[in-house]
Amino acid sequence: MIKPGPRNSITDVPGILVGSASDVQVRTGVTVVIPVDRAIAAVDVRGGGPGTRETDLLAPDTLVDSVDAIVLSGGSVYGLAAADGVVAALAAQGRGFKPFPNPAVPPSPIVPGAILYDLANEGDKAWGLDPPYRRLGIDAFNAASFEAALGNVGAGYGARAGAFKGGQGTASIVTAGGISVGALACVNSFGSPVMPGNVAFWAWPFEIDGEFGGARPWDGGYAGFAPDDWGPAKANPAALQNTTLAVVATDAALTPAEAKRVAVMAQDGMARAIRPIHAPFDGDVVFVLSTGSKALSEPRSMGLSELGALAADCLSRAIARGVYHASSLGAAAAYADKSGRERQS
Repeated sequence: MIKPGPRNSITDVPGILVGSASDVQVRTGVTVVIPVDRAIAAVDVRGGGPGTRETDLLAPDTLVDSVDAIVLSGGSVYGLAAADGVVAALAAQGRGFKPFPNPAVPPSPIVPGAILYDLANEGDKAWGLDPPYRRLGIDAFNAASFEAALGNVGAGYGARAGAFKGGQGTASIVTAGGISVGALACVNSFGSPVMPGNVAFWAWPFEIDGEFGGARPWDGGYAGFAPDDWGPAKANPAALQNTTLAVVATDAALTPAEAKRVAVMAQDGMARAIRPIHAPFDGDVVFVLSTGSKALSEPRSMGLSELGALAADCLSRAIARGVYHASSLGAAAAYADKSGRERQS
């Protein structure tokens, strides 16, 4: 029977840890996804305004095919420095890429990352020459565990999802054959995660066991919507102020090219959960990690197709859970407060 893992989290994939750190005054944060052992990785970038670090090296034809961590950060361009802190923390533990054995040469941790824009969320951004992101990266790394928090935490702390407070969400699934798939998302989208004139999430068809409140379109007398009705999206998107960042992980053994295909397919999870998505002013990015402890089912092309479809479903659920569990912050009202629906644990 196919079902979520015990935590309904990306950390249900064996060997995956998540750490988050937030700065309450700045209203921002950093999330780090760490494979216990270096993992095959890939990325797919669809947004028109992305901000990324070391994503070129994830191409299947480059030298390095495994990574030490993935960093998601608030702070726009300033947030790219969060990966510097994670690199330093990994190197201090002797972790990273080692082209040749020499104790006098430090390792080179491979830490791709991506950022979202939360600079206009009323937090104190007067940091002068000392933005907090390197420190937050180290703090998030040191906080890594098998528990991935939901809502106002990490890179989702200061996020806004359409007209709602955004946040960090996660979800998982375990196949009948025992392969685990998990997704983590930090939702800061221009588009709305909720249907027009309704309290149902766009992702409602993929919900499992009421994990994001159980609202259905017909609860409020669904009457359809016009093609140009995006519902509660952001009213005035400015350049680079919107992004949904995601990491998908699996214990299925994938090549770099196969991981890339899963990342491409997983992007459909964003399209199922947010409308509109991948706009010129979004920076949407999906990373994929393969820890490689389970064989992909044969025939391989079919096994990969099933894995990609499950990755997309998990990502839809993670997005909705991030918004559902977010709390109001400043002018950004939470889904629970705007919809009148009480959050469950």
